[in-house]
Amino acid sequence: MEEQVRGRSLFRSSFFSISTKKGQRFWLFVSLLILFLFFLWPIIRLISLSFSVEEGHLFSNYTTILLEKRTWEILSNTGIIVTGSTAIAVLLGISLAWIVAYSNIRAKKVLHVAVLLPFIIPSYIITLSWTQFLSKNGLVSTLLGLLPWALEPINLYSHTGMILVLGISHYPLVFLLTMSVLRRIPRELEWAVRSSGGNGWTTFWKVTFPLALPGISSGGLLAFLANLDNFGIPAFLGIPANISVLSTTIYQEIVGFGPSAFARAATFSVLLGLVALVGTLLQWLILRKTREGENSEIDTKPRFSLGHYRLPVEILLWCFLLFISIVPMFSMFGSSLIRAYGLPFALENLTLNHYKFILLENDKVQGAIFNSLKLAFGTGVICLVIGTAIAYYRLRKKTLFGQGVELAVGLPYALPGMVLALAMILTWMQPIPGWNPGIYGSIWILFIAYVTRFMILQVRGSMTAMSTIAPSMEEAAHVSGARMVAKWQSIMLPLLVPGLVSGAFLVMLTTLTELTVSALLWSSGSETIGLMIFNFEQSGYTTYSTAFSSVVVFTMLFLTAILLGLQKIYERKVKQA
Repeated sequence: MEEQVRGRSLFRSSFFSISTKKGQRFWLFVSLLILFLFFLWPIIRLISLSFSVEEGHLFSNYTTILLEKRTWEILSNTGIIVTGSTAIAVLLGISLAWIVAYSNIRAKKVLHVAVLLPFIIPSYIITLSWTQFLSKNGLVSTLLGLLPWALEPINLYSHTGMILVLGISHYPLVFLLTMSVLRRIPRELEWAVRSSGGNGWTTFWKVTFPLALPGISSGGLLAFLANLDNFGIPAFLGIPANISVLSTTIYQEIVGFGPSAFARAATFSVLLGLVALVGTLLQWLILRKTREGENSEIDTKPRFSLGHYRLPVEILLWCFLLFISIVPMFSMFGSSLIRAYGLPFALENLTLNHYKFILLENDKVQGAIFNSLKLAFGTGVICLVIGTAIAYYRLRKKTLFGQGVELAVGLPYALPGMVLALAMILTWMQPIPGWNPGIYGSIWILFIAYVTRFMILQVRGSMTAMSTIAPSMEEAAHVSGARMVAKWQSIMLPLLVPGLVSGAFLVMLTTLTELTVSALLWSSGSETIGLMIFNFEQSGYTTYSTAFSSVVVFTMLFLTAILLGLQKIYERKVKQA
């Protein structure tokens, strides 16, 4: 009898073991299929189209395009604008990070928020604010008119204007990463140089700069890729001035609907991807011989005192931040209140009719707001669930497969947005030859593109949150007999909520105002907020575009304030507990 019971138990255990292995293989196969279809197959389709020709050799598309004079003008424009704007972003980011991280200036948290404002607000809205700020009827022109000299504001519809706006929009990326590294550099190393007779500059060049180079390089690379990828600023400023860069060229090729439009756009997309790859390799070469000189602790105490110069430095710093971040926004808001574009800002010329038209009378705008909210919420939820699962597997199961999944998920975000948009078109017109699921031309392709592009943001945010939880806590739960659901409900989620919510909020906020991918993937009935602002501005309805942009800015600031408030409430409850 005992032998029969043992035989049955062995049979059951072996049966469940086989079933578990089959289930694991099934879900592994499904995961690989989804990973390939959504993240890798679009890029493969894009690259293959750039080599497809009806006549000629394999590289006919490349030779034809590279022999055109216009192509070299486009590459030259791209190189000049991206290099110049990255230089501005790096210079501003390093300078402000060093002052905020090391000096004894006051109100650092408020300064931090003011610095991040151009990063929180979409770049095309930043562009609109600057065009109104520097317009003929803008504040700068009015102030310059009071001077005896015949001075005019900078022409933003030029190489210089595009470089300036791109640099201002993306310097917070350099600021964030540089300040994070600066605060981790052990101050004992700097004291050692000072005690040996070195002055401030010697300390900076011998210790601070080399140890901060990983953060500076990473921030510079992100600024470089963001400037290269950006579509809104070159479209708003470059297209009217007939200054084409690679991102706007891809857009113009596709909307031109020529016989070889997609093949040419695919070729330009590969060229754009190669430029991004060159920037990444350059960063690798810079960091190849450097070591991460970071300390595990973050030191927020000042490392030098400005003395009597503190107040003048604070005044100059606040004037600078007000000039580049806040005053242009008020100028844009003022333009949205003018009855007709071009009229002076006077009481008799003010009206709220543009806001009434945007929020209450225009069905397309209301539809665009509803579409963007649906897409942002859906993308945030999907990325929250799947991204957190990927992050958990990547950290707890440190396998080659997990590293490959992270790399594949991060690839669409590393690619320029215009390149990814074209890849999505090529994939979802016919995912399998002869089969058209009807995704292209509907709002679903936008949803797929957003999830594919922004998944890595949630993965990185979830990984950062999970890295603070020791694996021993999970092991203790397993030893106590807690199942997976109970473990997550009682231990993991309470500790992870702030990090997970912050990642999901970033995904939603980015999706809500996205323009680059939407510019190619939209169709009638699937317009988004960014696309409507772009269409208003391109059609000459500046008062509508500024009014809509002002609504978006106030909404984003309101949502950000709510998130910060919730985080503070959560921190207080944790401290009380």
